[in-house]
Amino acid sequence: MIEVRDASGYAGHADRVLTPKSTEEVAAILKEANATNTPVTVAGSWTGLAGGACPSGGWVISMENLKRIDIAHGHATAGAGVPLVNLQAAAKISNQFYAPDPTENTASVGGTIATNASGSRSFLYKATREHVLGLTVAFIDGSTATFRRGDKIDFPVKAIRQPGTTKHSVAMPLQPGMDWVDLFIGAEGTLGVVTEAELNLLPEVKDLLTGVLFFETEEAAWNAVEEWRGTPALRMLEYLDSGSLALMETQPGGAQAALIIEQEVRSPNDEDLWVNRMETPGLLEPYSWIASGESDREKFRKFRHGVPEKVNATVIRNGFTKLGSDAAVPLKDTKAMMLFYRDLLAREWPSQFAIFGHIGDAHVHVNLLPRTEGQSQRGKELMTEIARKAASLNGSVSAEHGLGKRKKHFLQLQYPLGDIESLLQVKLRFDPKGLLGQGNLLPDVTQ
Repeated sequence: MIEVRDASGYAGHADRVLTPKSTEEVAAILKEANATNTPVTVAGSWTGLAGGACPSGGWVISMENLKRIDIAHGHATAGAGVPLVNLQAAAKISNQFYAPDPTENTASVGGTIATNASGSRSFLYKATREHVLGLTVAFIDGSTATFRRGDKIDFPVKAIRQPGTTKHSVAMPLQPGMDWVDLFIGAEGTLGVVTEAELNLLPEVKDLLTGVLFFETEEAAWNAVEEWRGTPALRMLEYLDSGSLALMETQPGGAQAALIIEQEVRSPNDEDLWVNRMETPGLLEPYSWIASGESDREKFRKFRHGVPEKVNATVIRNGFTKLGSDAAVPLKDTKAMMLFYRDLLAREWPSQFAIFGHIGDAHVHVNLLPRTEGQSQRGKELMTEIARKAASLNGSVSAEHGLGKRKKHFLQLQYPLGDIESLLQVKLRFDPKGLLGQGNLLPDVTQ
């Protein structure tokens, strides 16, 4: 047995780990697995947070050798194993960039497609789904196909209800006549194996305003979010609560919250706009900053990525699996959800949580920092409470990480049984024996 772990610490084991170098080799492995009734799990860079790449036996197909990158004007072709950081570096040579930006930039292209990943810039550019132009997929019977944006599925499906959020990463968004491409984005490797993708590239943005703005209270920061959310060309609106700032050992002026912003400069007046916003009630102007220089952008980048790094280090030091939420709610319910978080956690987890993330999309991550086994078990219960609350507000139980194995039980919070049955019927169409991605996302099916 070969032990494997993802970035959350979730552990699995495989009988074999296979590293094909082409779509044809992937297809051959799948054909053999089908003939021998062997479960198959797909793995990218092991950066997932939901256990999706960690099987309980069977084979793992690691996409690490599928790293071809071709850059053209307005689009790129990338193998499923290409790390995002490599794709971005290749695109930058021609003054282009790929918009989706998960915090972990070593995530693989295939992994981000499997979960419809997004990141902080999705506030302006949306999630992975909006940037996929085509996919090459290998199926469990050994066949392969290439689908392009606009190619429609040729079989009937029942529409399933989608939440009222700007981000959503729970299964396939089934709709009659949907694009083939959309069927595989977010399917978490349960329908087929994506081996290559054609991705949209955007012209590089030369002028950016970046800033870190500290607030006296969390409520003052929430109010600013409501006021600033509609700012044209604002591509990042991120939140750090007092627990996050404490982890960073950065609470200037006694700050209880901070907002991180990034905006494309499209007008000479853009910088003046933010200078004027320094008068926002509750904003600690002496400690906040807005800048457009390259050195300040690097300072900004390190600050933005510092919190998740501190959280992960703390969890590892405490010896427990990471407990982090991924729920989003409709924009109108942002404050209600933030109050729910604060009241729930201040009561049970004082000084042992950090809330940060994409508040512009009403999507922040609650991270619990357990110190005992009892706290770890209670924390898992709280993750379910958070998901249930989000679903009750017509939200998403997972906005960018997918469900994998760790959060598979959230599917029934998101969808009624009839919708889950529709998802299962699609699964069986492509994988009748239930061999692909066993334990991920959907109830297990075996025939």
